[in-house]
Amino acid sequence: MTATKNIEHDGTVQRSDNKSVTVKISSASACAGCHDGASCSISRTEEKIVQVAGYYNVNPGDRVTVLMKKTLGYSAVFLGYIMPLLLVIIMLIILTSLEVPELTAGAGSVGILIPYYLILFLFRNQVSKKFTFTIKD
Repeated sequence: MTATKNIEHDGTVQRSDNKSVTVKISSASACAGCHDGASCSISRTEEKIVQVAGYYNVNPGDRVTVLMKKTLGYSAVFLGYIMPLLLVIIMLIILTSLEVPELTAGAGSVGILIPYYLILFLFRNQVSKKFTFTIKD
């Protein structure tokens, strides 16, 4: 078994010009292909629009494979899930060790996410430059 260095998603080109390509990716849950998928509330398909910088020789309607480095996927998981969880836990430990009432400690722990996501929002351009996509040849 070989480890892949990229995360791959198939998609359809929506728009293409000299600067970028817009690709629509349909991500389906594992059971979306089930014969009962239409009536099941668990299975669903989500569509995502991805902007790929650069010129590629593709036309609207073409099927392409969009690539992102696997390490960037790990960074996204860290920024979106692990870091907020760590902040909440650390803040809860600090506030409870200062003998702050439980309700205040809980609210303060969750409240720490407001400045975190605000900072992430303010630096979204720098973060988005780090998460780049390419199209597989």
